[in-house]
Amino acid sequence: MDDARARDLLTTELAELDERARFAERTLADSSGDTEEGALGQHPGDHGSEVAGTMDSELLVDTVSEQRRLVQEALGRLDEGTYGRCAVCGNRIDDERLEARPEVPTCRAHADTPVVA
Repeated sequence: MDDARARDLLTTELAELDERARFAERTLADSSGDTEEGALGQHPGDHGSEVAGTMDSELLVDTVSEQRRLVQEALGRLDEGTYGRCAVCGNRIDDERLEARPEVPTCRAHADTPVVA
């Protein structure tokens, strides 16, 4: 994959993640209202639903944050000239893999290998 295409994919992904991050933050702020357990007139199931909603929102914030970090690291590799090379073995990452997941730091053979930053 050429650098211009990679940068386009990564910056588009980053913009989409920024929008998801704003949504996740709004959702978390909306769901973290009064969740005092045993509030007068509140059914226990309602409290459970509020807690589950808050937990889902927190997970969304964390997930989007991690995805943004991966995309930003990929943009850094692009700037350094190491983008498209496996962080484990140094071989080229095939274009099909990069088109599907432009932020990946490893080839298919090392997809499950943790990359030490």
